[in-house]
Amino acid sequence: MITLCWGAKGGSGVTTVAAALALAQRRPTLLVDLAGDAALALGIADDGAPMLDDWFATESPPDRVVRLARRVTTHLEVVPTRRPVPTDSTRWSPLTAAMRSHAGDVVIDAGSGGPPPLLHATVDRSLLVIRPCYLALMRAQRLGVRPHGIVLVDEPGRALGPDDVAAAIGAPVVATMLTDPKIARAIDSGLSVSRLPATCWRELRAAS
Repeated sequence: MITLCWGAKGGSGVTTVAAALALAQRRPTLLVDLAGDAALALGIADDGAPMLDDWFATESPPDRVVRLARRVTTHLEVVPTRRPVPTDSTRWSPLTAAMRSHAGDVVIDAGSGGPPPLLHATVDRSLLVIRPCYLALMRAQRLGVRPHGIVLVDEPGRALGPDDVAAAIGAPVVATMLTDPKIARAIDSGLSVSRLPATCWRELRAAS
């Protein structure tokens, strides 16, 4: 299954959710980074080797994509990028072919601002990562992209609840992650592989 994680607004937590969702899978999983943050969040440093943005700048065949992957855990690999991949690229079909050839699951971190339309049309599942924020909801509505489900990053004191968010977007809330300082500390230290709270795993596994 190919799962696309994206956000309408910066700071929504897309990279955190995508990384946690990839780590939560029980099958071999490939995390594909389109925004430039996923590898760093997992503690994978730039080793100078080619990355996904280099592949996008060439005519390399789809099978080269998997060769770009770095090992994270026994079941997780990440295909990193140094810079965000342009949404108007003509390479989305070859990338989809590369992901379809992967034997396990694929999670894509598409960052914020709306997913590439050609990619969104080919994935199995599209998850909008959003906070219960009026501005974020308005931006998501303007994008006009209908996700299959919503991962709600909930914050204490917000006036909007899961039902409000689902009604505004027109898609169900499939997981709710409460903001937790432990998650921020794990990401900031590059230790999300080993230090994400158990509540985070449970919510995202339920959405898998």
